[in-house]
Amino acid sequence: MKKYFVLLIVINLSIYAQESIEIKLNGTLFFDSNIAFEHSSKIDIKDENNNTVIKKSPLLAGLLSFALPGAGEFYSESYLKSALFVAAEVAAITFGLIYDKKGDEQTISFQNYANAHWDVARYARWTIKNAKSINANVDPNSFNIFLVGGKVNWSELNRLENAIGNYYSHRLAPYGDQQYYEMIGKYPQFNVGWDDFGNEDTPFNYGDPLTNNFIYYSKERGKANDFYNVASTAVIIVVVNHVLSAVDAAWTASSFNKKINISSDIEKIELGYKKIYSPRINFQYYF
Repeated sequence: MKKYFVLLIVINLSIYAQESIEIKLNGTLFFDSNIAFEHSSKIDIKDENNNTVIKKSPLLAGLLSFALPGAGEFYSESYLKSALFVAAEVAAITFGLIYDKKGDEQTISFQNYANAHWDVARYARWTIKNAKSINANVDPNSFNIFLVGGKVNWSELNRLENAIGNYYSHRLAPYGDQQYYEMIGKYPQFNVGWDDFGNEDTPFNYGDPLTNNFIYYSKERGKANDFYNVASTAVIIVVVNHVLSAVDAAWTASSFNKKINISSDIEKIELGYKKIYSPRINFQYYF
């Protein structure tokens, strides 16, 4: 009877463990039962093995960083690089705004200086008076430069400039245009319009030096251009930062997928005639 009972225990264990079990019995009911019980308690069967790899989408990471540098790196859990790209973005935008504002302020400053010291009417009067000395074939009286009230007829002035040619290499842009403020401080033909040059009776010489106001104004306008150049460089840095961050975020997400792996399964443990199911998570990180 004792042997039959032990045999039943062994058969029962084989059914529940679902595998071949080699048990060395000594023929004693008490000891044989303990051996069988201890062996069954160590059985580890994975009923369900679901390997789940947590992946980061390189495409999503790239799009996030292209929209906002550092966002893709943050999504890919690379927090240091995320902070660096954000810092670069903030710095570039800050410098861009500061120097763009400096450029605007400097532009207002040099334009006010030009309005106070350069006069189109002075320039027009000198041009009419000295037209023949520059080009003998030009009759300045055939040009209706001044309208009623002393206002300059811009189209007629441009026509006269075109007729004179030579020294008059440019046509004065309309008042207030960006080209207007550039020309009067860039080309020597407009030197005569500055109030420290003289008047229409001042004789013309090709070698006349530029006036102090012309030179000062040109430098002031140059400062504004320098400020705007810094602002433009900052804009370029912002664009480059977006592109670099997008590329780096995609690469970082791809690298992340190669480093980390998480798998899960359910472990079944049999204690005698009891079955215990325990979820288990395996975490692997590759350097």
